[in-house]
Amino acid sequence: MLALSRWKIILVLGSILFGLLFSLPNLLPDGVLARLPGFMPHQRLNLGLDLQGGSSLLYEVDTQALKKERLNDLAEEARTDLRAASLTFSDLGVANGVVSVRISDPTQAGAALSALSKVGGQLRAGGRDVTVTQAPDQHIQIAMASQAMDEDARNAVAQSIEIIRRRIDALGTKEPDIRQQGADRITIEAPGESDPQKLQAVVGQTAKLTFQMVDENVSEQDATAGRAPPDDVIAPSDDKFCAPVCVLKKRVTISGEMLTHAQQSFDPQTNLPVVAFRLNGAGSRRFGEATQQNIGRRFAIVLDGRVISAPTIQSAIMAGSGQISGNFTIESATQLALLLNSGALPAPLKVIEQGTVGAELGADAVRAGEVSLAIGAMLILAFIILAYGLFGVFATIALVVNLLVMFGALSWTQATLTLPGIAGLILTMAVAVDANVLIYERMRDEANAGRTAISAADTGYRRALTSILDANVTTMISALIMFSFGAGPVKGFAWTLSIGVVTSVFSAVLVTQLLIGWWFRVTRAKALPIA
Repeated sequence: MLALSRWKIILVLGSILFGLLFSLPNLLPDGVLARLPGFMPHQRLNLGLDLQGGSSLLYEVDTQALKKERLNDLAEEARTDLRAASLTFSDLGVANGVVSVRISDPTQAGAALSALSKVGGQLRAGGRDVTVTQAPDQHIQIAMASQAMDEDARNAVAQSIEIIRRRIDALGTKEPDIRQQGADRITIEAPGESDPQKLQAVVGQTAKLTFQMVDENVSEQDATAGRAPPDDVIAPSDDKFCAPVCVLKKRVTISGEMLTHAQQSFDPQTNLPVVAFRLNGAGSRRFGEATQQNIGRRFAIVLDGRVISAPTIQSAIMAGSGQISGNFTIESATQLALLLNSGALPAPLKVIEQGTVGAELGADAVRAGEVSLAIGAMLILAFIILAYGLFGVFATIALVVNLLVMFGALSWTQATLTLPGIAGLILTMAVAVDANVLIYERMRDEANAGRTAISAADTGYRRALTSILDANVTTMISALIMFSFGAGPVKGFAWTLSIGVVTSVFSAVLVTQLLIGWWFRVTRAKALPIA
């Protein structure tokens, strides 16, 4: 095992070069790093919230609001289907978690059931999303299946996490930690973002955009008093032509999902900030038809249930693009464009908890981590050198290589280093030294049993290797379990430990093998310095 094989030399030198290249960016200032050639690594090790400072938020997905929205959608779909079938009905609305409608003519009950049989659409493995049943007094009830609601809630949480990630990435925050907690909660840690209110303003806004026609037949007095036809909805308004409320058609002409791009721009006539948008093919067709058929009428742009603009359609717009005007500043228009580009949240988010870790506290944690790492390293190195002399020096060199390769690997994988991660680094150093202790003690036993120096060294490596691999495999299994089922700092610790296990075995076994093999070749020693 002590032979100086070419592949061993190439592997060790390549690992050292890898560690140097990928660790170097962490030591260079930003200006120097920016001037490095393109083929050089530029990745740095990311610091977590506890080291860098930043903001944390805990949100709860409002699944009840999601259920209410789904039921309202079913009610509108039922209204459309009953009218298409020319059936008379009354008392259509949502109550006690179901949609209920009364069929005016008892002889039309069967036709009504048939017309409503496809409300809600798709089938799942366990049955239909929606159940339609006949109730007393000529009523028909439409309810969401519990399985469908549970799946919608799970999908809403998963979709919210992806949308939140896109929004935070657009802010320029590096390595946000966004994860699900429990059934309906989402935790967010954004290192480097010191203002949780700014983060909350971007993350928490639903940003549901719709385009709906304004019903101009309803008087201002009726609108203010809350009186509107069944097909209409009353929405608060920021538009000066229908403030403080605006009466809109419930039917959504264009939804935010049809937007392909939005950006902050300026109105060429007023030079005020606006949000320019572009629609996909289906949205362009609908936009063209709506503007062509409603020239002279108002078309409301609604964000999260509030009218932000209700311009009059002057001519047909067939190009599939337009602009949203309002009382925007450049910052608010840019933020709205960001929200529209990242997509609307499927359900509102409620803030449960928020917190801030100051940069000073993070800096203190970094210093404390550096001191603990330095003290741990010095104690370990002092022990190994005092206990094993020259071979202890070889173990020290291997430990330096181990740290170099490990930091290179963490930078290459863009891992986020946290305080638990630093604990993983210190544990890794101890594990690496433990492997050398096993090897050297086995060498000593073999030498005391009468073997020659080189035979004792070679046998010591071979017989200690089994124990080293067993110990590190069990550690790796534990780290993988923590990584799979843990979250946040636990994952950071597990990832650092996993990389450390691999680099420790490599350095403790292969690097020291080469150094001891080289020592034997140069000195032709007849006795071990540790015997």
